[in-house]
Amino acid sequence: MYKIIIADDEIIERTVLDRKLRQNFQDRCTIRQASNGREVIALAREEMPDLLILDIEMPGVSGLEAAEEIRRWNKPCSIIFLTAFQEFDYARKAVSVHALEYLLKPCDDQELILSVEEAIRIAREREEYVSYKAEEAPGVPEQIQEEDALHSSRADAVRNYIELHYAEDLSIGIMAEHFGYSEVYFCKLFKQHFGESFVSFLTHYRIREAQRLLEDEAVNVKDVGRTVGYADSNYFTKVFRRIMGMSPSEYRASRL
Repeated sequence: MYKIIIADDEIIERTVLDRKLRQNFQDRCTIRQASNGREVIALAREEMPDLLILDIEMPGVSGLEAAEEIRRWNKPCSIIFLTAFQEFDYARKAVSVHALEYLLKPCDDQELILSVEEAIRIAREREEYVSYKAEEAPGVPEQIQEEDALHSSRADAVRNYIELHYAEDLSIGIMAEHFGYSEVYFCKLFKQHFGESFVSFLTHYRIREAQRLLEDEAVNVKDVGRTVGYADSNYFTKVFRRIMGMSPSEYRASRL
């Protein structure tokens, strides 16, 4: 079971988030709650969680300060920040502690679930890698390096596939099956080749395509979202705002 800790000083926010996570991940995760930064630090020392979901603005010790402290002795832990503020300085600091995601409240269920799924994949990959290293025989590391070098030649094919199918319901499972890898190994190779997770790469690619389409005033904003793979226009707007710092309509107006 993977361990998740939620930290938010608002009990209603914690309760709603806890319920969402249990509905989707109860069979794979244990979920604990903390009401402030000091409490989450103490709980994290006890639990050594795989994922922290932290409100940035908490009295006393903030979510960012808690993350910086926990990161010192739990480096593999994934971190998702939640905030009601869209300030660039927060996002910059989130990057400084290698946060997995930075979500605006109230966060979209789909966006939250995808982010938690990514954290679980990272934890699972780490477990399998540690298990493999413990069992590997002499000479295997060199073989693995050779295989990785061989697979790197397929990076262009992976990129081309995304460019052709980015508007579809792409997932790591679909990609891994198409290219003949396990999901864990595909995640590892993708991060190795492209420097970011598949979910992050796909999101940024879609938003770049949306920017291009928004240059054409004749194209409806909702149609832009659907064209780049977001059936829900509200979700498209939320993702676009998170990446670009403004809504699609505001972006279009800024380009006129």
